[in-house]
Amino acid sequence: MIDPLVGRRDFAFVDLETTGGNASRHRIIEIGVVQWDQDGAVHEWSTLVNPGVHIPAGIEAFTGITNEMVADAPSFEAVHRELLSRLAGRVFVAHNARFDYGFVRAELLRLDIRFTAKVLCTVKLSRRLFPEHPKHNLDAVMARHGVACAARHRALGDAKVLHDLMGIWQRRFDGARLSDVIEEILKETILPSQLPSTLADDLPESPGIYRFHGESDALLYVGKSRNIRQRVLEHFAASHRSSAEERLARLVRRVSWTETAGELGALLLECQAIKTEQPIHNRRLRQTEPAWTVLLETSGSSPARLGIHDIDALSDEQRREAYGLYKDRRTAQHAMEEIARAHGLCARVLGLERGAGAVGQAGSCFAYQLKRCRGACVGNEAPLLHDTRVRLALAGVRLREWPYPGRVVVVESDWRGEQNCHVLDQWRYLGTVREWEEAESFRGGDIRFDADIYRILKRFFAAPGSARIIEVSRA
Repeated sequence: MIDPLVGRRDFAFVDLETTGGNASRHRIIEIGVVQWDQDGAVHEWSTLVNPGVHIPAGIEAFTGITNEMVADAPSFEAVHRELLSRLAGRVFVAHNARFDYGFVRAELLRLDIRFTAKVLCTVKLSRRLFPEHPKHNLDAVMARHGVACAARHRALGDAKVLHDLMGIWQRRFDGARLSDVIEEILKETILPSQLPSTLADDLPESPGIYRFHGESDALLYVGKSRNIRQRVLEHFAASHRSSAEERLARLVRRVSWTETAGELGALLLECQAIKTEQPIHNRRLRQTEPAWTVLLETSGSSPARLGIHDIDALSDEQRREAYGLYKDRRTAQHAMEEIARAHGLCARVLGLERGAGAVGQAGSCFAYQLKRCRGACVGNEAPLLHDTRVRLALAGVRLREWPYPGRVVVVESDWRGEQNCHVLDQWRYLGTVREWEEAESFRGGDIRFDADIYRILKRFFAAPGSARIIEVSRA
């Protein structure tokens, strides 16, 4: 029994079993609800649901619910009124609540019913109450508190576990403390008045990008996040707003989003969207001009010179000896001049200063006259030694070599079973497909080298996490 100190509200502990993880494409196959009312009464209800579609073998094995079991079960339409009566006026409580809440809302929307409720996620509640523990999935929480379940991965069994956990937490903590934490989680997010009040319910708690639209649907801003809902709501939370976000919040009239299976997909999609859609308030990632780089060019016994090139004009082999990425030729020239100055290199020998010629024939460079060059321009420093110092000075900006023999596919999967396969080659992003075998169909010849994509991929390959990397033959 849950103590009345927690009972400022009525609760409905909810668990669903479904045909998959995407509420827009998959369907409910079982519902379990445990109601707890302020008067202390507890009521349990569950039903199988005929989804109208085939239950995948993996879901059958996971839940124990077979296609034969639901063949004669009622449809969601047949049970929706019973479900709504049990949820009415209660806090919707679930583990990873946005999943269950999202499925209920999606099924009701198919019946032209818009459902909203206050939502309490027991994952969030567990994290607030036990921040010292790293894991808060249901199995970990059950093990931590010694809760057993004879019907794990069945809807009513898991809903009863949540009810039992609430009772344990009430006994573990002062009732007022638990109530305060619950109320804090339930605190309504204040959205700008021009946005629909249901937006907070609609936003997904998954990786992806979001777009802010203004008057006449003008695109104001594109952002990315591991949790779209959390990040979008932060834009509108007064405690998190910067002055720029304050101004942006006043302009937003609509929010749209695109979900991805992982963070790499969100980063790539954000970069692509900003460059192609040119949102007004984005400053980063808008560069669409060619990327420039520097080659160390040698000819016989002459000292090495620096050549500035459009990186797309270079072969794969030449790019292995390229240094730095710059937005234009002038920026590259200035960067090389700074490196030469910092390391006492000869700008004339490197081709950065006019008057360059054979050593000893073109006169000294300006830096030599200021005693900031060791004299490669007048033969006081051996060309081989100067070349060595140049390579050492440039080592920090050398482009990383593509770490695979050819094209690769990076496969990201999320907890719902959704999968994105990103096709990459020579630091270029060719596109995303659902199955990695489709990668052979991509042709990357017309895709320019993008400095921002290079930086994203370089960071990713340094720590790919749980993503799978599959090498495929070069098309």
